[in-house]
Amino acid sequence: MDTISENKCFGGTQGVYSHASAATGGTMTFGLFLPEEAANGPVPVLIYLSGLTCTHENAMTKSGAQAFAAEQGIALVFPDTSPRGDGVADTDGFDMGLAASFYVDATQDPWKPHYQMETYITRDLMQALADFPLDMDRVSITGHSMGGHGALTLALKHPDMFRSVSAFSPICHPTASDWGQRQFEGYLGSDKSVWADHDATLLMRSNGYDKPVLVDQGTADQFYDKLNTGDFAAACADARADAQIRLQSGYDHSYFFIASFIADHVDFHAQALYA
Repeated sequence: MDTISENKCFGGTQGVYSHASAATGGTMTFGLFLPEEAANGPVPVLIYLSGLTCTHENAMTKSGAQAFAAEQGIALVFPDTSPRGDGVADTDGFDMGLAASFYVDATQDPWKPHYQMETYITRDLMQALADFPLDMDRVSITGHSMGGHGALTLALKHPDMFRSVSAFSPICHPTASDWGQRQFEGYLGSDKSVWADHDATLLMRSNGYDKPVLVDQGTADQFYDKLNTGDFAAACADARADAQIRLQSGYDHSYFFIASFIADHVDFHAQALYA
């Protein structure tokens, strides 16, 4: 573990750290906010997965989440959105390759050697976090856009790992969206039955979910038609899931939207983490 930076923040510490990852075959970077309670013992954890084009820095610097996490005594983790470094495959577009991993374990070349992000988040990152005063039995997950897709799918696939899940404007049904079909074919191959394991709507339909779910979606989101929030809401209703799907009038896809409702999400997770 290498320390890149540490700054005092809302009585606690906002740090940035790097570590080796066997899953991605390189060095990964993440941000970690530790509230002041961490000085006295392990604290619960909320992981935030960012969206397309982002690094670990976007939510760390734009969401304002630290203020509300400090009030609740919760740590925040901000992972990177993809592997990086020499030899890591990329494309010219913004929606595949670097900063566009879709949080899947790729099975196809040239992505397979490094793009193992599901394993990174659920194994390597968790192992790295064990070096800090964190209660790894109390972990929840959230995210935005592609990261909202990641949060929902990882929670649905690993229900014993996370106590609750939330998302801002997530890609809810990627197998039926321009944000998903091309990427899944590239990362996972042409067998669409494999794609279903990485689609929150299909996972909810097939498996259900018995933990709390919160989704916020802006009605003025410029990417609304790519996100398919209604499909996920219908799947939650059919599964009788403990889910709140909220349409927020006039809000778009930006971090202004996230900053407007991040307090609600931190409070939502605090209820599950301290239950």
